[in-house]
Parts: sequence; C-alpha cells; structure tokens
Amino acid sequence: MVYMEDWRNAASSDFTGPLRGVRVVELGAIGPGPFCAMLLADLGADVIRVDRLSGGGPVGPNSDHRAELINRGRRSVAVDLKVAAGRDIVLEMTDRADVLIEGFRPGVMERLGLGPEQCMERNPGLIYGRMTGYGQTGPMSQEVGHDINYVALSGVLSMIGRRDQPPTPPLSLVGDFGGGGMVLALGVLAALIERDRSGVGQVVDASMVEGASLLATAFYGFRQNGTWNAPRGTNIVDSGAPFYDVYETSDGLWLSVAAMEPHFYRELIDLLELGDDLPDQNDQSQWPEMKKVFADAIKRRTRDEWVCAARGRAVCIAPVLDAMEAPNSEQSRSRSSFVDVDGYLQPAPAPRFGRTPATVDRRPPLPGEHTDEILADWGMNRAAVAKAVAAGAIVQREVR
Repeated sequence: MVYMEDWRNAASSDFTGPLRGVRVVELGAIGPGPFCAMLLADLGADVIRVDRLSGGGPVGPNSDHRAELINRGRRSVAVDLKVAAGRDIVLEMTDRADVLIEGFRPGVMERLGLGPEQCMERNPGLIYGRMTGYGQTGPMSQEVGHDINYVALSGVLSMIGRRDQPPTPPLSLVGDFGGGGMVLALGVLAALIERDRSGVGQVVDASMVEGASLLATAFYGFRQNGTWNAPRGTNIVDSGAPFYDVYETSDGLWLSVAAMEPHFYRELIDLLELGDDLPDQNDQSQWPEMKKVFADAIKRRTRDEWVCAARGRAVCIAPVLDAMEAPNSEQSRSRSSFVDVDGYLQPAPAPRFGRTPATVDRRPPLPGEHTDEILADWGMNRAAVAKAVAAGAIVQREVR
C-alpha cells in the first residue's frame, strides 16, 4: 500500500502538480465522479479510470470520447467487473492506490466484492470516495435521480430564477460539479491530510443534495434572518435588483451589471446618464420600474461600446461572453486560462500554484486505451493478469 511518505518515491516523471505521486483508481461513471477525478488529475495525481469492457458510450450530446473533457488527464483500463478475474485486477490496483472513487448506488460496490470493507481490509490506508445523489444512508439512498432532482431536494433550486417564472435549472453546476465532484475532491484531500497523521484511510460519503445545500449556506442564513425574500427574483443577487442583472444591448448581446455598493452604483448611474432624480437605490418597491429604466438605457449602445465606455471606471460591468468567446477574451489570453489539448480548447487547471504548477497531462482516453501500459506500470501480478486475459476480463483497445 502507498502511504503519505511514499508519494514522492512513487511519483511518475510524467506528472506535475501538488498531488504528484498520489495514485487514484476511478470506477468509470458520468458527471460528478469523473469531475472529481479530473480535479485530482489536473493537480498531478496518477488517476486510472476503470472503464467497462464494452467501452460504453458518452452520455449526453457528445459522440466522441475525446470530447468528454472531464475525463482528461488520466489513463484508462477496460475491465469486466462481473468476472471474478476482473474484480481481482481492480482489487490489486486498490492495494497500490491512495484513493478509490466510485459513483454507484449504495450497495453495488459491496455486491461486486469491491466495497470499502473488502478494499480497506487489504489496504488500510485507502481513501474510499463515494459519490451519490442522496448519500449512503437515509430513506432515499436507493432512489434514482439526476442533478436537477438533487438540487430541487436541497432547497437551492427554489431560489434560482426570475420573478413569477419557474425555477431555472442551473446547468449541472450546482449538483453534479459544485455540490458533487468538487465537494468530494475536497473530502478526499482532507482525508489524505488526516491519513498523514493517523496512518489509516477512511470512507468519504459525498451526497449531491448535501453538497448543493452547502453551496447555499449563506442564503439559508439570509432566509432565516429576514433579509432574503421567499419569492425568487425579488432579491439583490437573484435578478430582483436593477443594479444586479443582465441587460440586452443594441446589438442583441448582453451586459452584466453588479453595482451593489453605493459608490459603484453612483458611477453606474453616471455612466448610463440617468440623472440625479432617481429613487433610493435600495427602495425595493421601485425596483421593477427601475429595471425598465436600466434596460432602456443599456439598449442604447452595443455590448462592446458599453465595455469601452466603462473602461477605467468603477461600475462593475462585464460582457456576457459565450463559450466560444470566453477563451479569446483579453483576460483569458493574458493568463492562458484556456489550453488546447488534442484540438479541444478547454479551461486550464485551477487554482494556480507558484511552485508546483498544475497541467493537463493527457487528453480524455478511449476506454481501455492504456490497459497493458497500466498493468505494467502499476506492477500488477503477472499471474493475475494472465488469468484475467484468459477469462476475457480485460482488454487493450486499439487506438486508430
């Protein structure tokens, strides 16, 4: 087993970043688990993705595995977990790992013989990361669902949206990626630090419902002290305030405005040439009418004209860039905030590290692309590998 003091010795020269030397086994899934694994890989961990023998297929709009950008930075081994010899290969991999990440419904890993007890009996130092919607326990633990269901149950979805409109699904950011994968990554890192003191691993139980709620901690407080209105779209940061919203410009594009502080608000009013006879900034009874005033004023110029007019002024505005524009903004280019990997432009690892920079080491793998390489690199038992090959439990996918 690999303990904290062994990481540097186990490190591969192919990896950079503060997690260099950490070995992670990821049981292939979709959404939050892969995002957690991507974060760890970006930071330098050697992450091995265990894919289905069939290779499966991308879920969602993608038809190309290489466009599944959250699978970047790791290698893939294809294993049939329904065959004993395949399960034995994965168990032996966990013997050599610091972390295992899985996103199955509670009980599935145990039935496969790969649950926490089975793995941690062999490797007491293992950090066993579990990603589910509702958590490992509770009356809903076995229920199926997706991001929007988890965000709905958390109470957060009810707060997102415009006045007198249905709740707005916030992409998959609040449940899958923020409340799910990122919270699990934080838990894994905390458990690794604790293992440095105790010498033993532990299970990290990450629930997307709980993670989404955690992201909204501040708003739960605001709601209880009376500073947050229950009807969505009537508060300062949910599109209720005229000075915190997005407005259409004369060219049909959009401008974001966030002049909350009084001095920023005064600068904005001056920029928009709205005069001095306006209602008080925080008079909520006047907000609906003021939103119309702001909308009419901003519609007089193009998006980029407003950006130029605001340059050097403390008005808190920014253009609403689409996904093709954002990588080419002056700010993004100056910091190399996006990187090109195998022809796909994508966000660079974040945050930045002064001494151990994080990088994208590999494009998303084809399922099973690195099977032979991984088995050799991780020093797997040759007899076990031969047995798995004979049983058809592992396969090396040909890359063309």
